[in-house]
Amino acid sequence: MILTGCEIVRQRDLGALTIEPFSLGQLNPVSYNYRLGPVLRTHRAEVIDTHGAHELEEHAIPDGGLVLEPGRVYLGTTVEEIGSSVFVPSLIGRSSLGRLGVFLQYSADLGNVGSCHRWTLEIKVVQPTRVYAGMTAGQVTFWSTVGAGLAYAGRFGRISEATLPPPGLLAAAR
Repeated sequence: MILTGCEIVRQRDLGALTIEPFSLGQLNPVSYNYRLGPVLRTHRAEVIDTHGAHELEEHAIPDGGLVLEPGRVYLGTTVEEIGSSVFVPSLIGRSSLGRLGVFLQYSADLGNVGSCHRWTLEIKVVQPTRVYAGMTAGQVTFWSTVGAGLAYAGRFGRISEATLPPPGLLAAAR
């Protein structure tokens, strides 16, 4: 089951989930609006090798915004630290941005119980689009689990910057 906005507040007050910083103005009926952090990263290589190293170039978003270009994957982070030791967070993009051709979290929207951090955001655009640091980028929902669970003990559970898997991890997974 999904938590309602009021239940998100109650569970945060009880310490069962984390959203920091928190503002009631970002609360929705069944979600909480997260914001885009101040830095985006892009792959340096024109051809990306799924078995190789991935060097990233960092782009600070200036006050006047940053124009994202089609054909690139941008990695950002949420302003908010988000997670829970009890509930499963799920991040999606805002429909208002989707209507502009800005797509967020198109492959990795599901979090894990036990992870808490600023989330890496996957961002693509279909036409040149200006984005701003601190803008509302998407929504996080929290879901209850059923049955015995395994706590997340993976590499990304506490990392709060846009990151990639280490070289060889994708090769080992095939």
